Amino acid sequence: MKRQTGTYYWPTTFPDAPAYPLLETDLSCDVLIVGGGSSGAQCAYYLADHDLDTVVIEKSRIASGSTATNTALLQYSGEKMFTRLVNTFGEEYIARHLQLLKEAINEIEAASKSSSIDCEFTRRDTLYSASCPEDVDKLRKEYKYLKQHDCEVTFLEKDEIEAKYPFSREAAIYSYNDGEINPFTYTHALFEEAVAQGVRVYEHTEMNGQHFDQESGHMIVTTKNGYAIEARRVIFAAGYEGLDIKNEKKASFESTFTVTTKPVDDLSAWYNRTLLWETARPYLYLRTTQDNRVIIGGLDENTDEEGDRNSKLIHKKYQLIEEFNTMFPTIRVEPEFYLASSYGGIVDGVPVVGKYEEFPGGYFVFAFGDNGMVYGQALAKLVAEEIVNGNSADLSMYLQDRPLLKKV
Repeated sequence: MKRQTGTYYWPTTFPDAPAYPLLETDLSCDVLIVGGGSSGAQCAYYLADHDLDTVVIEKSRIASGSTATNTALLQYSGEKMFTRLVNTFGEEYIARHLQLLKEAINEIEAASKSSSIDCEFTRRDTLYSASCPEDVDKLRKEYKYLKQHDCEVTFLEKDEIEAKYPFSREAAIYSYNDGEINPFTYTHALFEEAVAQGVRVYEHTEMNGQHFDQESGHMIVTTKNGYAIEARRVIFAAGYEGLDIKNEKKASFESTFTVTTKPVDDLSAWYNRTLLWETARPYLYLRTTQDNRVIIGGLDENTDEEGDRNSKLIHKKYQLIEEFNTMFPTIRVEPEFYLASSYGGIVDGVPVVGKYEEFPGGYFVFAFGDNGMVYGQALAKLVAEEIVNGNSADLSMYLQDRPLLKKV
């Protein structure tokens, strides 16, 4: 199934992106990464610093899959509030999870700033607003939780929101120092750094099978063009397509829609160009880009059937523009890029690293959810830590069989 349809903005920002060769020989390595999107790049980035022979294969072009459709709002808060996650996982667990996500945003910033490629990383504040009066109390509880865990947040009442924005909401959490990034250039930047340190990257090299070799104790991955890669460890960082290799029951899918506008002349009515989202489900989210475009996304549909999703695209494009015009009546926008895509999440609200008995030495990075790039950075670091050191104190938090306080 094709996971996305439409026109993509991010690849136009880097038309001369590096190309990598096709694999045309058998080879062996310490670590094979299957997937050349953001999660694969993040894994390669963390492994490149160590004395490991690391290889990456990508079936198409680097960053050509869901990375090219990622809207790349960098936040630690997600669809499920931390106060709700505590009920599932416990206070100690979620406090550590929150800390790891904050660290991941800092590491994305550091990696992007050290690259010669412009990743367009910018610190942005976030307005997370109550979509209806009934959501105010739970938003206030979430604010108190974040405040207790040293998050830079304030709570805005209705009059304070109206003083800053041309729209009104009953209340909102205002978070400082979240971020935004160009996911396409960031992925290329991470691979550029990894390749400079010896990581080998192959494009147009599609995996078509794998098995465990008992004699060597290694995984053997075969490619569609007939070559074999022997690896001590394999990281499956193929995004949603990783589920075609190993189904993970915690993953669930729906459809989402995005519009990227033409550049806007005047964004002065948009206070601090904050990232915007809300408590409603489905929700609307907004951000700006370095060249003054607006990205409007959301209005998700509870379907992952390709034909159904694609049939809604044109209607959703106009609906997203209409929602924006309601919020910002003085900012004139015209759609230029628009797409419909699968949106994957994890049912209990925390991303997954799959370690399965039938894949000895294998790791599946399922950094699914609304903070996919942040999740990917956090998970990649922990997987690399275990491969390099033999253990990672925090990786068990994200394994598919992590302990829950209650059934989800």
